[in-house]
Amino acid sequence: MISAEPVRILVVDDHPVVLQGLVAMISQEPDMQIVAEARNGREAIEMHRRVRPDVTLVDLRLPDMSGVDVVAAIRQEHRDAGLIVLSVFGGDEDIYRALQKGARAYLQKDVTREELIRAVRAVSRGNRYLPVSVAARLADRISGSNPTPRELAVLQLIASGKSNKEIAAELPVGEGTVKTHVNNIMRKLGVTSRTQAILAAVQRGLVHLGPKRHS
Repeated sequence: MISAEPVRILVVDDHPVVLQGLVAMISQEPDMQIVAEARNGREAIEMHRRVRPDVTLVDLRLPDMSGVDVVAAIRQEHRDAGLIVLSVFGGDEDIYRALQKGARAYLQKDVTREELIRAVRAVSRGNRYLPVSVAARLADRISGSNPTPRELAVLQLIASGKSNKEIAAELPVGEGTVKTHVNNIMRKLGVTSRTQAILAAVQRGLVHLGPKRHS
């Protein structure tokens, strides 16, 4: 049933084509209204403060801050904010962090228009919405064996191209300790080489490589 008052929506994405596409899809719905658009995290936080939308769609990767940080900042000010994170990435760590900070839905950007609209409606009612594929990745993250904070630090340094000796000097710890961390990381990720570890870590959202990419 269509509500008497349309769901007021803020869309946050720095990629013009993606932003226009989301706006176009949502604008077709008679019970939804785009009330504001933002191109970066700080603008999103200020815009949310100004217009108080019912639902905010937030890109995971923004030029000035992560979508997860935007979610956390908005939820700190407005505990009832309805927030949906959108990303081309489906890493279980990204999903976990977004939901932990207060997002009520996490969608990949290849989501169908129908599923996007279902998610917006669910979140506008105060519910959570997770597609089956996203829920499965989250379950893997919760039930699986995850690297410790120190192992994550080593993993990020591996991803940046540093050798065990360089990692040991940077942390600083003994080179033998680094080797132990590397072995534990590969075991937990189910891989047998450093290259595979990096690929698995990127897929899971444990590390992010290079400059900001549109998500």
